[in-house]
Amino acid sequence: MSDVESTLQRISSHKGVLGCIVFNKDNVILKTTCEPEVAELHSHLIPQLAILARNMVRDLDPQNDLEFLRIRSMKQEIMVAPHAEFVLIVIQDLKSEA
Repeated sequence: MSDVESTLQRISSHKGVLGCIVFNKDNVILKTTCEPEVAELHSHLIPQLAILARNMVRDLDPQNDLEFLRIRSMKQEIMVAPHAEFVLIVIQDLKSEA
């Protein structure tokens, strides 16, 4: 098992994690533990938001950069870890926290 697969398996085993998605800078999904349609939707929508967040951080301080983005809705939490070569998204169900 590769390091990526073992890391995804470890993250996915946490309580409430619905899935993980890893995709490259061209939004091509490299690995996922989600249903294909969920992975496709997130890999196309999340990068747009991450770019906006990164631009805002850079506008506030040009020597700073976005390291992590956390989006919390009423039902889910989406955690985004952008990297130069890939993006990791973890989707977590908030109901499992209660």
